[in-house]
Amino acid sequence: MANGWSIIIGLVVVLLACGAAWFFSPKGETQTIWRSSLILSFASCYIMWAITFLAQWHPLIVPRRGDLRAGAIHES
Repeated sequence: MANGWSIIIGLVVVLLACGAAWFFSPKGETQTIWRSSLILSFASCYIMWAITFLAQWHPLIVPRRGDLRAGAIHES
């Protein structure tokens, strides 16, 4: 089961990937474009993953089962 450390571990992995993209991007005229594209891609993917992860980890609307009998549901 996932816990709160998943966000931190994912952030560290993305920061390492961004650092690698910064130092290992091909040299030449398009080095800035390579760096920008890779770093923005890593950051965007991390943000999308983190939003999806947090939305499932702490949902705003609690799921309700629809396949239960009326007498089996305990209202609280």
